[in-house]
Amino acid sequence: MAIYENLTIEKGMYKPGGYGLTETLEKLDPSENYKGTSLEGLDAFQRQLKRFDIKVSGPGSDSVEKFFQTSSAAALFPEYIGRAVHQGMTQRDVLGDIVAARTHIEGMDYRSIASVPNDSDLEAQIVNEGAVIPETSITTQSNLISLKKRGRMLLGSYEAIRFQRLDIFTIMLKQIGAYIAKMNLLDAINVIVNGDGNSNAAATYTVDENGTLSYSDLVKLWSVLPPYRLTTLIAPTAQVKTMLNMTEMKDSFAGHDFHATGEMITPLGAKLIHAPSMTAGSIIGLDKDYALEMVIAGDVCTEYDKLIDRQLERATVTYISGFAKIFNDASAVLSLSTQ
Repeated sequence: MAIYENLTIEKGMYKPGGYGLTETLEKLDPSENYKGTSLEGLDAFQRQLKRFDIKVSGPGSDSVEKFFQTSSAAALFPEYIGRAVHQGMTQRDVLGDIVAARTHIEGMDYRSIASVPNDSDLEAQIVNEGAVIPETSITTQSNLISLKKRGRMLLGSYEAIRFQRLDIFTIMLKQIGAYIAKMNLLDAINVIVNGDGNSNAAATYTVDENGTLSYSDLVKLWSVLPPYRLTTLIAPTAQVKTMLNMTEMKDSFAGHDFHATGEMITPLGAKLIHAPSMTAGSIIGLDKDYALEMVIAGDVCTEYDKLIDRQLERATVTYISGFAKIFNDASAVLSLSTQ
């Protein structure tokens, strides 16, 4: 009998904060031991689902009560919820086009590092023999990065959802993740525009034509970023509509990707991110490789005690993260002056 079929799953396998079951299971039942077998490609948690014959997706998915057939199967339920929420976050996550680095920490306090180079610092100058090599200073920021807890509370009782199919329940959980991802984007936008508490708000430029956005304004935004590149534009609905209606975007070559796939790429080659909840009247331009750091405290966190004991009502699902500026000049804001 394989190792995974003999494991006793219990609450103690979750780390403080309600996450980490898969990591614990992987230590007890490493996936590398299944190479060349029919279970290759499954992680330790997925092997436990197979062990208890729990199908979480597809037309033949089981009902919620299948998790509670044994105490070990019930201990899998919080991890299932956390994974479904995380999947929803990933499907709606655009931070990959904004964030240069993701830093995982234990705890709530984090102080980022900073470097404020001038043009001469950025140039790889010739150093004559015996001459002093130019220096670039790297220091810690004065203020801690603010982390925010985002989440939702599950209000359905076990009796109300026990017969609900897991594929539909998963969709409900993924929606929670999608909303967390939406708020993470707004947190990132706020830090880019206003800074992370260390006097590093983005430089703001105004449009040329009395509040009317034009292609030349986008060129201006592109021109102020060097030596950084304009890789990403973030804009609210009104400004996205304006950009998509520009003559340059309607050109059959410049707008080919959008016409063919719906993927929004500007004529400047930057990725255009639509942020409906962003305040109208401004556009952010940045270099995704240098502008922003995302700080994450743990992973999707569930109240595993309540969930395992079928106390679904008022059980919370949370996620803690924050953002820090890396190079302040790697982002800029274009403002419509009349708004």
